[in-house]
Order: sequence, then structure tokens, then C-alpha cells
Amino acid sequence: MKQVVAANGAPAAIGPYSQAIRAGDFLFASGQIPLDPGTGQVVAGGVGEQTRRALDNVKAVVEGAGFTMQQVVKTTVFVSAIENFSVINEIYAEYFREDPPARSFVAVKDLPRGVLIEVEVVAWKG
Repeated sequence: MKQVVAANGAPAAIGPYSQAIRAGDFLFASGQIPLDPGTGQVVAGGVGEQTRRALDNVKAVVEGAGFTMQQVVKTTVFVSAIENFSVINEIYAEYFREDPPARSFVAVKDLPRGVLIEVEVVAWKG
């Protein structure tokens, strides 16, 4: 059964998509960018602030769907500059301390609203 997830504490979708879809024991979360959920605006600051906000948004979606960050099995991190790898990695490690999920880290030309990072996840309640 497919269930649309709309979590409080995370920004509303800015296009024709859902924050996440729950399919049985799986959660497929759309990419989260560093939008402040209260204002809908990109957070001020650099890659560190943007990484933290994007991951806070991921956490809000995951937990809003009844999962935990420990149940995340795969992440994809999209960045506009591969040079930010070490800064992003340091902050990312705070959110996935034990048994981190599989991950892809991809540099792309542009991201929505000119942000520096976008993070999508898959979680499993197996």
C-alpha cells in the first residue's frame, strides 16, 4: 500500500511531488534542501548551515513518517561543489553516528533555488 507522507517540521513540497512515500516497510523521501520550514526561505550562511538544515529537514520527514534516522538504509547527497565534501561529511556524521547508511555523493551543476546541498533518503522498518 502506498501512503503519502506530509510531515510537520519540514518544508512543504515546492512542486508536484510528496515529501515522502511510504510503501510497506519502506520510506522513499524526496530530496530535502536547506529551506527553513517556517519561512520557506533558504537558510542564511554557507555550506555548514545549509547541510545542517537539509539534514534537519530529512530528519523531520523521516520521523514524521514514523521512522528513525537509524532506519535510513540509503542516502544520496547532491552538492554544487565537490570541494565541500569534508565540511558536509563532518556534519553528516553527526546525524548517522552508528552503522551509517549506504551513500552516494554526487556533484551537480545546479540545485533548486541555488542551494549548495540536497539530501534524499530511503528508510526501512525491517
